[in-house]
Amino acid sequence: MSLVDAAGQRHPPAGDGARIVSLVPSVTELVCDLGLGERLVGRTGFCIHPRERVRRVAKVGGTKDVDLRRLRALAPTHVIVNIDENRRETVEEIARFVPHVIVTHPLGPLDNPALYRLIGGVFGREAEAEGLCERFARAYAACERAAGSFAPNGVLYLIWRKPWMTVSRDTYISRMLALVNWRTVPETAADRYPEIALDEATLAAVDVVLASSEPFPFRARDVDALRALPELRSRTVALIDGEMTSWYGSRAIAGFEYLPRFRRALQSGH
Repeated sequence: MSLVDAAGQRHPPAGDGARIVSLVPSVTELVCDLGLGERLVGRTGFCIHPRERVRRVAKVGGTKDVDLRRLRALAPTHVIVNIDENRRETVEEIARFVPHVIVTHPLGPLDNPALYRLIGGVFGREAEAEGLCERFARAYAACERAAGSFAPNGVLYLIWRKPWMTVSRDTYISRMLALVNWRTVPETAADRYPEIALDEATLAAVDVVLASSEPFPFRARDVDALRALPELRSRTVALIDGEMTSWYGSRAIAGFEYLPRFRRALQSGH
């Protein structure tokens, strides 16, 4: 197996003494689901799953504001990072004192099996990785079958307010939503996470507005406020679980089950 990460760096298999710090919430969950929880010595405050396991793991700040002093004190052999989640300058500084920095960057749901095999291969959990790949394949196929009943709709997926921000089609989130025939708006964008205005130019092709529970923590009251806007009164507006659309790794399997169920419920008015 070729253990090459998203930065093109080849990684040798780790020994039994590996000490892992994950700076990526969804990968922290994947590490634990591969049976590597005992080797996990550090995480960010946003790494909240699986709850009972990670609550006993030291925090090293956030994904964007890593406490390098605390990280160094944990003496990790491996730090797992992500191109979107972590600052490049932070990763470069970590590489100065950590032997192995594993860079991840899934851009779509079909990138997940390679991620399972990379992490499983580096840390000696090949069998567990293949088990996840099998579960992934079954769930993905079921999602594809369910999507056949959904007509294409334009969707505005909100990830932030003040300013309003959304996702371009060149993102993991957009490709997850496309599995259930939701086409994100705008169709083209210069940035992967562009700022937008809730005006007619933006909303012309929008049937559904989804307010994500992360990274901005949209809540039911925010959805009520959006529904009250004159520009959105003729459109469906709903709160969506952001973990199910943006978390890759093992959470993608649950996402494949969640999205058809969520879209079906939205169409039926529940």
